[in-house]
Amino acid sequence: MTTKTFTIAIDGPAAAGKGTLSRRIAEQYGFHHLDTGLTYRATAKALLEAGLPLDDEAVAEKIAREVELGGLDRDMLSQHEIGEAASKIAVMPAVRRALVEAQRRFSEKAPGTVLDGRDIGTVVCPDAPVKLYVTASPEVRARRRYDEIVSRGATADLDAIFEDVKRRDERDMGRADSPLKPAVDAHLLDTSEMSIEAAFQAAQSIIDAVLSRNA
Repeated sequence: MTTKTFTIAIDGPAAAGKGTLSRRIAEQYGFHHLDTGLTYRATAKALLEAGLPLDDEAVAEKIAREVELGGLDRDMLSQHEIGEAASKIAVMPAVRRALVEAQRRFSEKAPGTVLDGRDIGTVVCPDAPVKLYVTASPEVRARRRYDEIVSRGATADLDAIFEDVKRRDERDMGRADSPLKPAVDAHLLDTSEMSIEAAFQAAQSIIDAVLSRNA
């Protein structure tokens, strides 16, 4: 991080609300935003489109180093097939190193950046002046994902989603490389019984306090 930038690192498990919160914070402060999970999905999409194998770490690393972080299409990259492919390459240390380097370069954009993911405060931007860990119970997160799918007119199985949420938590928290966990100096925001507005107000209070100290 340079002296000209102010980085906000936001971590947390799937469907905890960190993406919505991150975009809201970036908009509020006029900062650049990056959903780092999309960088893995973009790499996976490029591999799939080129017909390349998903189990060749050297090939996946080469593609990862070519991914353009600007203008990642959230809707396009949210496809299930891309998500499954992304989960396979995300465990590759060489891919993670390549994308972490790109994410760190992104974090240096002025006047500030908001990065959200699984290892921002612990690995990508450990020196970020503000670190938030956004979480919620697995039951609440499964219900949110279910409601989101149904709101789009699709059908969903709440029990299956709940099991998927638990599996993702186990995979993210249990991996050897960059496991999901709060940074020691992260502020915890449990959104289980908190609206996005309440979560935003809590985050804004934390950010404003740090900004005022750095002014």
